[in-house]
Order: sequence, then structure tokens, then C-alpha cells
Amino acid sequence: MGKEASVALGSFVSFPPFFSCGNKKKWGRRRMSNYGIVGFGCAGFQCVKAIRELDSTGEICVYSDTPAPLYNPMLTTYYVAGKLDLEGVFPFGSVDEVAQNYRLTMASSAAVKLDSARREITGADGTTRAYDKILISSGAKAIVPQVPGFPAEHIYTMRTLEDAKRLKAVLATAPPKRAIVVGASMVGIKLVEIFHNLGIETVLADLAPRIFSAAAYQETSEIIEQRLSQRGIGLRMGRSVASARQVGEGYLCTLSDGEELETDMLVMCIGTFANVATADESIHINRGIVVNDRLETSAEGIYAAGDCCEGNNLQSGQSQVIGLWANAFHQGRCAGINMAGGSAAYTGNVLHNITHFMDMDFIGLGDVRLQGEVLVCENQKRGLYVRAVRDNGVLAGVNILDNYRISGILKNYFLGLLQQSKGAIPAFQQGLLLREGLSQEFIWQLEEGRR
Repeated sequence: MGKEASVALGSFVSFPPFFSCGNKKKWGRRRMSNYGIVGFGCAGFQCVKAIRELDSTGEICVYSDTPAPLYNPMLTTYYVAGKLDLEGVFPFGSVDEVAQNYRLTMASSAAVKLDSARREITGADGTTRAYDKILISSGAKAIVPQVPGFPAEHIYTMRTLEDAKRLKAVLATAPPKRAIVVGASMVGIKLVEIFHNLGIETVLADLAPRIFSAAAYQETSEIIEQRLSQRGIGLRMGRSVASARQVGEGYLCTLSDGEELETDMLVMCIGTFANVATADESIHINRGIVVNDRLETSAEGIYAAGDCCEGNNLQSGQSQVIGLWANAFHQGRCAGINMAGGSAAYTGNVLHNITHFMDMDFIGLGDVRLQGEVLVCENQKRGLYVRAVRDNGVLAGVNILDNYRISGILKNYFLGLLQQSKGAIPAFQQGLLLREGLSQEFIWQLEEGRR
């Protein structure tokens, strides 16, 4: 795979586990346990793996809403772009291979109802079964608002494998001349790149005032936007599509400020919402399912992990949905350990993003809303830009442009500060940062007051 694929994969597997494990369970004679897993994405899969490490004989039944094998949603854009074949989207093998390797049963239908008091799952086929422990790992769904005048069946999104197949098919058979992508997100920008490489005239719109508004500082956003404009991408920040009407074979879209744009395709990438449809009224739900540090919900024996549930933001101390593969990975594993009788506590995570698009790397760490002392290191010779903010002497966030290789070091240092309230970048890692273009003065500024 090329550089961009290695960046995407690396961002998912390089994070340290933010949970602590106690002693493994003591083995003895006991009734065989059975486990129900609702949803089989990253969190569900990691839960199964953790259960099998502690319980080799218990029954595991998985309820999935797709016949496709386990896949990483972030890889679907690489499939649409032709950088990965379909098999490359399934890093863990086929459904039969996963079922055999982890000795699990795939339910005949998706789960549609959960009775937490009885610990029962009802499938779409009407069958109901009770379990000793249940995990809800149903993920998230794309937000797709209606646009008056634009048929819903002609609006595209990018969340599931089915979404990717649908978009790839139309690009292969009837590629549009013009496209509007709504949502200046990590997924949205990947679609902009795909369309641009196909010669499609592309506009990127978002109600947010700038690109990557939740992950980038204003100055970083301005650099990215300038580069995109120079590449011919139309930007409409602070605006969205309000309505549309058909004109010939295309559509004339009216933006929220009254501007009109012609397009043949509309793609929505404005975000997701937690999929909590199976949870019953006894389970506490905020924006996502609320869990404790053992990943157990308000209903005893019912656990939740991944994009459908909340977790502790280590930086703010607040419970929120942290829709990241790494977060789902460790939440799923922590839940599985506890479901199988072990002991694990998940302390939390931080907001972090990494993406590669149109010959650019962008990495965002921390809460960009926090203001304070600004630190900047720019090395044009090495193609490197780093912007950091310290709030009351504490590192609050970091933006990196065009060098993903330093992201792991700075991320781990940032997490170490949050978890230990002190620390320094090890000497050998400082050497790597210096080699990649950071100045010694900038490194010292990052560490100031933390030694």
C-alpha cells in the first residue's frame, strides 16, 4: 500500500491502552457463560478477542446489521479511490474465518430490541435469546439531512461499506462533472480529493467557519484552505445547501447565503450520531450510552463500547462520544475483559485526528477551543508546520502539517502530561524530532515547566 494507506492504518494501531488490568480470573469449575454482542465493528471484535483470552469455552453470539465481514470504515474512501481492493477493506478475514478463529456464532439477523432486565436480545427474525452478559457496540450512523428539491435517493454519504459501493459504482458508470461535498471533515476532504483526481469540479461547503474547525486552529485552517484553493477546490465555509431544484440532468443548489451553484452530485459528510436504537429505557443515554470505567451501563450485566457510547475525555474530564477507532479498540477490549470475569478500568482518551489528503498530512491533538500561549515551529526546508497552545502553562493542543512521523511522539507526550501531570520527552525521541525539523528551542518550549 502507498503512503496514505500506511498513515491511515498507523493512526489506528499505535495508541497505548488507556486502561489498567487487574489479576486475571481464577479458573475453576463453573457453568459455561454465554455472551451476546450487538454490532460487530472494531469495539465488538476487540471485545470478542478479550473474552476469548479469559474464557475459551463460553458461547459468543454476534448480531450484525451487515452480511459483510468486519471492516474499518476509514478504509472505505481508499476503496472508492481505487487504492485498496475490496478484500483490503477486510483486514481480519471473512465472516467464516473470524467465526472459526474465535469460536463464535453469527446470529441469523440483526438485533432490533434489548430487554436489559432479562438480558435478552430479540433479532429481526423474531427470535429472542437470554445472555449472561451483553455488549452494545452498534456504532454510529451518518447524519443525512433532507434538502428540499434534492431527491433523497440522489444524496450520497460515506459511512458504511454499502455507501462506498454505491458511490464507487456511480463514479465508474456515470461520473458527474460537478459535485458539492457538504462537511469539511476528515471524510469530506477525502471525497474532495477523490473527485478532484477524477477531474470533477468540486465545491466543499460547511456551516462551520473554517475547515476542520473541531481539530484545527484558525491559522492552520487558513493554510489548508489556501492550498486547496490553489488546487482549484471551491470553498464555501460558513454556508450549507438550503434547497435545490432540478435543471436539466443536474441541480441548481441554493446555499444558505443565497448563492446558487450547479451540481450533478451532492454528498453529505456532516457527522454522525450514536446508534442506540436497541437500548431500552433502563439504560442511561445522553448523546451516547453512558458507561462507567468498566464500560458497564446503568443496567447490570449490559456493557457498551465504541461510537454508540460515551467515554471520559482525559483533557476536559467530561463524558462524551469520542468517535475514534483507537477509542473503540480499547473500550471494546476493556469491556470484554470485565464481561469474562477479569478486571479492567478504562481511564479515557483525548480528541485526536490524523488524515492524509492531496499531498498534505494533518494531525490535530487536543481541544483547539482552549486559548493561551501560542508556540509555532515552521521549517519550510523540511515541509513542516507545528502549532501548539499552552493554557496556563499546560499543553492544550497541537496541530501538525505535513509530517505524520512526529505525531506519535507528540501525542504520547501530550497524553503523558494529562495522566501524570509532568514529564519530559525522552532524549532519543527528541533526537527524532530534531531530525524531522523541529528546533531544540521549540522542544524546550513544549516542555517548559513540566520537568
